[in-house]
Amino acid sequence: MNADKLAKLQNQVRIGGKGTPRRKVKKVNAKSSGDDRKLSAALQSLKVQPIAGVDEVNMFKEDGKVIHFSNPRVQAAANANTFAIHGRSTEKELAELIPSILNQLGPDSMAALKKLAESFKQAQGEGAAAAAGEDDDEIPDLVESFDKAEIQEEKKEESSA
Repeated sequence: MNADKLAKLQNQVRIGGKGTPRRKVKKVNAKSSGDDRKLSAALQSLKVQPIAGVDEVNMFKEDGKVIHFSNPRVQAAANANTFAIHGRSTEKELAELIPSILNQLGPDSMAALKKLAESFKQAQGEGAAAAAGEDDDEIPDLVESFDKAEIQEEKKEESSA
């Protein structure tokens, strides 16, 4: 085939009808809500109901940090013992949230919080003791000179040879 004829045929290719411009870029519509749809379908099968009036949600982790949600969207299914929390979360230290959550805690939670605080004090005490123990691991003073030891080793090698 002739290159001119090929170029002429390529220019004549149109996607639409006569008189429409040739489309140069194919637009791809990405479906990013596929996971959200699956999640919402699963929650609907559990028959979750929205809970209104929740200002914040705090989830306590074992390492002492707290996952904090401000103004989340909360849904619950009591019969399935399932709660769904939607929103932006931040990971904060427990010490940052204590003043704001003290009035929300019950007697059981207060006891658990005291135990948690005691365990942190013990862990910090052990860390301080370990730091103090590092001072005991100083390098001991040199008793003998290395030069004398080398001379003695050389004498032993010469006498054995």
